[in-house]
Amino acid sequence: MNRLESTAATADRTQQTTTRQPAWLIVVVLVIGVASGVGLLFSGYPEALGTTVPMTALGIATLCYLAAAVTGVRWVAWLVVVLGTVLVFGAELLDVPRWLVIAAAGLVLAVVGVIRRPRVTAPQVVAMLAYFGVAVVALALDPRAGLAIAGLALAAHAGWDAVHYRRNVVVGRSLALWCMGLDLFLGLTCVGVALAA
Repeated sequence: MNRLESTAATADRTQQTTTRQPAWLIVVVLVIGVASGVGLLFSGYPEALGTTVPMTALGIATLCYLAAAVTGVRWVAWLVVVLGTVLVFGAELLDVPRWLVIAAAGLVLAVVGVIRRPRVTAPQVVAMLAYFGVAVVALALDPRAGLAIAGLALAAHAGWDAVHYRRNVVVGRSLALWCMGLDLFLGLTCVGVALAA
């Protein structure tokens, strides 16, 4: 293990031993996550809810985890929430598919991470390929089936959030909780809309 990885591992163990968050704070952050999901749900109004919404949420979520893993700096995940949103708006302005821009950003981060911090980066790369990959494939399906599958992938990502929250690794607990609220609400809503259509 090189010196940089040793230092990062020590910092991660130190952060794991931090005190627990108060219950009221956990509830507040989860509610903010749900509210963010509501905002995304209506972001395409008056158009119908489409597969691009859960795909975009998954793309940005997985980029957050990947960027934090690559840099070894937890707050970078929050920065990527903003930068990912800018990437998506830029893609829309340039008429480039959102998934392509998110995938390109993920590829750059993955390459840097494999060089810089391979042991911490590898699980995040696999997670991005799995969760985001399913949502991208869902874009090619029938709209109703695609929405349901992308919604399920987004809801399943809440499990990834829960693991990171519990272990207190890679991203800050606040981001993991916020993401959990957003993923569950928006993902299950997408599944419900697809089934009701």
